[in-house]
Amino acid sequence: MSLIKRITVDPEVCHGAACIAGTRIPVSVILDNLASGLNRQDVLKSYPSLSPDDIDAALAYAALLAKEQHIAL
Repeated sequence: MSLIKRITVDPEVCHGAACIAGTRIPVSVILDNLASGLNRQDVLKSYPSLSPDDIDAALAYAALLAKEQHIAL
Protein backbone atom coordinates (compact mmCIF):
# COMPACT_ATOMS: atom_id res chain seq x y z
CA MET A 1 0.00 0.00 0.00
CA SER A 2 2.96 2.37 0.17
CA LEU A 3 2.49 3.08 -3.53
CA ILE A 4 -0.88 4.66 -2.77
CA LYS A 5 0.94 7.37 -0.83
CA ARG A 6 2.10 8.63 -4.23
CA ILE A 7 -1.50 9.60 -5.04
CA THR A 8 -2.98 12.86 -3.77
CA VAL A 9 -6.43 14.39 -3.95
CA ASP A 10 -6.58 18.14 -3.44
CA PRO A 11 -9.59 20.27 -4.41
CA GLU A 12 -7.14 23.02 -5.40
CA VAL A 13 -5.27 20.81 -7.89
CA CYS A 14 -6.92 19.53 -11.08
CA HIS A 15 -10.41 20.11 -9.64
CA GLY A 16 -9.83 17.44 -6.97
CA ALA A 17 -8.92 14.63 -9.37
CA ALA A 18 -6.55 11.99 -8.03
CA CYS A 19 -3.04 13.01 -9.16
CA ILE A 20 0.49 11.81 -8.75
CA ALA A 21 1.90 13.60 -5.70
CA GLY A 22 3.94 16.67 -6.55
CA THR A 23 2.56 16.86 -10.08
CA ARG A 24 -0.60 17.95 -11.84
CA ILE A 25 -0.79 14.64 -13.71
CA PRO A 26 -4.11 12.91 -13.02
CA VAL A 27 -4.12 9.18 -12.42
CA SER A 28 -6.78 8.93 -15.13
CA VAL A 29 -4.36 10.32 -17.74
CA ILE A 30 -1.83 7.61 -16.95
CA LEU A 31 -4.50 4.91 -17.07
CA ASP A 32 -5.98 6.27 -20.32
CA ASN A 33 -2.54 6.19 -21.94
CA LEU A 34 -1.92 2.61 -20.85
CA ALA A 35 -5.42 1.54 -21.90
CA SER A 36 -4.92 3.07 -25.34
CA GLY A 37 -1.91 0.85 -25.90
CA LEU A 38 1.05 2.96 -24.85
CA ASN A 39 3.64 1.02 -22.91
CA ARG A 40 5.24 2.23 -19.69
CA GLN A 41 8.28 3.63 -21.47
CA ASP A 42 6.09 5.69 -23.80
CA VAL A 43 4.17 7.10 -20.84
CA LEU A 44 7.42 7.97 -19.05
CA LYS A 45 8.70 9.71 -22.20
CA SER A 46 5.49 11.70 -22.51
CA TYR A 47 5.56 12.70 -18.84
CA PRO A 48 9.22 13.00 -17.81
CA SER A 49 8.33 13.99 -14.23
CA LEU A 50 6.84 10.52 -13.68
CA SER A 51 8.74 7.54 -12.36
CA PRO A 52 7.99 3.85 -12.86
CA ASP A 53 6.68 3.79 -9.27
CA ASP A 54 4.15 6.48 -10.20
CA ILE A 55 2.74 4.23 -12.92
CA ASP A 56 2.59 1.36 -10.42
CA ALA A 57 0.78 3.67 -7.98
CA ALA A 58 -1.78 4.63 -10.64
CA LEU A 59 -2.45 0.95 -11.36
CA ALA A 60 -2.71 0.14 -7.65
CA TYR A 61 -5.16 3.02 -7.17
CA ALA A 62 -7.27 1.77 -10.08
CA ALA A 63 -7.26 -1.74 -8.63
CA LEU A 64 -8.52 -0.42 -5.30
CA LEU A 65 -11.31 1.48 -7.01
CA ALA A 66 -12.30 -1.60 -9.00
CA LYS A 67 -12.62 -3.58 -5.77
CA GLU A 68 -14.89 -0.96 -4.24
CA GLN A 69 -17.37 -0.45 -7.05
CA HIS A 70 -19.37 -2.55 -9.44
CA ILE A 71 -20.06 -1.02 -12.81
CA ALA A 72 -22.74 -2.48 -15.02
CA LEU A 73 -21.24 -3.18 -18.43
